[in-house]
Amino acid sequence: MTADLDFITLSSIELVQKALYEIGFVRSPGRHFSHPETDILVEFPPGPLAIGDTPVSSTRRMKVGNNVLSLLTSTQCVMDRLAAYYHWDDQQALEQALLVARQHELDLDEIRVWSEHEDMSLKYGKFLNELDMSND
Repeated sequence: MTADLDFITLSSIELVQKALYEIGFVRSPGRHFSHPETDILVEFPPGPLAIGDTPVSSTRRMKVGNNVLSLLTSTQCVMDRLAAYYHWDDQQALEQALLVARQHELDLDEIRVWSEHEDMSLKYGKFLNELDMSND
């Protein structure tokens, strides 16, 4: 399990940092912020949002209070986890992709096309085989 939450913001990192400091976060090395009451780090990677080499053009929107969050769809979440598996051979990321895939409807055609674009058809085949084995 990853121990950070990633947010891409349209605000400057200085504004984000000021707001986080006001609620008890401190800056850790790099783009991470930590809070003494949790082990989860908050990170603000630079945009634009992309999965592998592919920019994300649409997201799911969720209203929280007066704010609107743009979230990855289940399909995009699986693609993000597969990107870590594809490019860094991260087996835990493959397991995470499988966990999401088993619980949510996905657009497997979108994942296949993206995987081909990433030149990872063989690893996509392994993902499909593992997914099929879990459905037996």
